[in-house]
Amino acid sequence: MELLYKAQTRFLFHAHIKIKVSAFYDDDIFDELYAVLEDVDKNYNSYQPDSYIDRINKHAGHFVEVDDETVKILERVISLSGYFDGTYDITIMPLIRLWGFYKDKQQGVPFSGELMNAKKLIDYRKIEIKKNRVRIAKEQEIITGSFIKAYAVDKLVEKMADIGITDAIINAGGSTIRAINNESHPAWQAVVRNPDSGQQLFNLDISNECYSTSTQEKTFVEIGGKKYGHILNPKTGFPSATKQVGIISDNCMTGDILSTALFNETAEGFLQKADMLSTDFKFEGFLIDEDDKMTCTKGFDALTHHL
Repeated sequence: MELLYKAQTRFLFHAHIKIKVSAFYDDDIFDELYAVLEDVDKNYNSYQPDSYIDRINKHAGHFVEVDDETVKILERVISLSGYFDGTYDITIMPLIRLWGFYKDKQQGVPFSGELMNAKKLIDYRKIEIKKNRVRIAKEQEIITGSFIKAYAVDKLVEKMADIGITDAIINAGGSTIRAINNESHPAWQAVVRNPDSGQQLFNLDISNECYSTSTQEKTFVEIGGKKYGHILNPKTGFPSATKQVGIISDNCMTGDILSTALFNETAEGFLQKADMLSTDFKFEGFLIDEDDKMTCTKGFDALTHHL
């Protein structure tokens, strides 16, 4: 029997988010589902004026009253950041601004002195949490882009479970794809493409899992005819040379953070970090380096269908 679906796409978190569910549901279901994403976007996205994170940023150097969920989100990000020796840091915004991603600086490769000054501000360990109050250091700025959309998708998955939805897929801008499966539909397939050519590399089977991917090809600044990607290494101050990282995990927020954090690793470093992380997190993944060489974790190949 062919399974029938209905889908809607809406624009949130600077991305087109598509939700596909069984055709059995009324169209009203989409308002209920997108409301979960809209709530996270409004309250916890650093880009949204008057979100809790925006208030923390606007009052850098002072404590700001927040809700329990803000504390829960920040504590989880801080905990994950501890695995990466400074190569993943949500206070990286001054460096991102310095490179001209928000057009508030004339575009050019930053001078070493400018990089040094920006790097001094980057330190997630300076985020202070006291009960329901949060303070970042003066001139610091948190950016939620590497995790907030994925966190919202995790909340949406919880909502779907409450409703009883057991067969669905959420595609959040192509960078976060979450499959929900049951016995009649045991897996969804995600297409993995070459970040340069757009050619299909392979298909991935995902079953009640998330595929998270980070690439540089869509978001970059062009300086002197050269493209500089938006995933920056807080330690060097420069964009990573990696082309793509893909992670399959059971939690979107974790998967998205890992795909960003591991972007700043060499192929060898990627495998070492993945091995270390695998004691605490269940995931598989791959990294494509600047020479187009792909490095995979031990169990990754078993999930792929090569064309």
